[in-house]
Amino acid sequence: MVSGVVLAVAGVAAAAVALGPVLLGYDSAFLGMDRHALHAVNHRLVPFLRHDRITLAGAMVAVGVLYAGLAVGGMRRGRPWAREAYLVSGAIGFAAVSYLFVHGYVEPLHAALTVVVLPMFLLAVRKPPEPPAWTHRPEGPDRERRRALTGQLLMVVTGLGLLAGGVAVSAVGLTDVFVPSDLHFLGTGPEALRAAGTRLLPFIAHDRAGFGGALTAAAAAITLLSAWGWRRGEAWVWWSLTFAAVAGFGPALAVHLAIGYLDLWHLAPVGCGVILTVTALTLSRPYLCAR
Repeated sequence: MVSGVVLAVAGVAAAAVALGPVLLGYDSAFLGMDRHALHAVNHRLVPFLRHDRITLAGAMVAVGVLYAGLAVGGMRRGRPWAREAYLVSGAIGFAAVSYLFVHGYVEPLHAALTVVVLPMFLLAVRKPPEPPAWTHRPEGPDRERRRALTGQLLMVVTGLGLLAGGVAVSAVGLTDVFVPSDLHFLGTGPEALRAAGTRLLPFIAHDRAGFGGALTAAAAAITLLSAWGWRRGEAWVWWSLTFAAVAGFGPALAVHLAIGYLDLWHLAPVGCGVILTVTALTLSRPYLCAR
């Protein structure tokens, strides 16, 4: 649970930085530019960086919520699948730390967070949990169960979609850095940004790849939690997914609206994710939260 809380707190702190100065001192030192210099390069560059960092922060909080839920609701109750979901998602997340080295920018706080959370992760998964003490619950009304199964299917589809999105974002961050809608929003091309500063593109790529890694880790946890944890009366599953959805989708939508980045194709995956998640959680609530 502690690792989940640490990740969630770190995500909130990252959001505070993104909403405030956007850049920390070591960011400016790496770039050789402060916020005002970035604004002089392109008046939409600072809002674009804020958009990247807010979405990353939301993904971090979502991962933290999911890990806390898996720990308290699953692992502490002897659910072996909860440990496996935590292990798979965590392995993806820590593997994504290698993205830091691709572009030559190792962010100090990101590295410090990894050093703090990794031992907690290893301690949590060092041994299988004790055999679970299952409580028998009736399956309830057939209509309720069928609606819940539909919700489960939609939630698994959402998780797989987010997984594909996380892989795609990671690939973009590690290669081209931008998608066409990004360049349309900025009103410029990568050559102009590269000419403004040799470290500008690696800096942006670092944030994008980091978001891709966090999104992939969250998606893995969502998919496995939805596939393995759907059982009548397991209210913690419903609440974990609900809070993770609010933490992930909420900031992503809000920051796009705030900065005017409203490309429909760019926002379509987020919109689909919101619709599927709301539908899935609405259908499954009576079943998962039954007493």
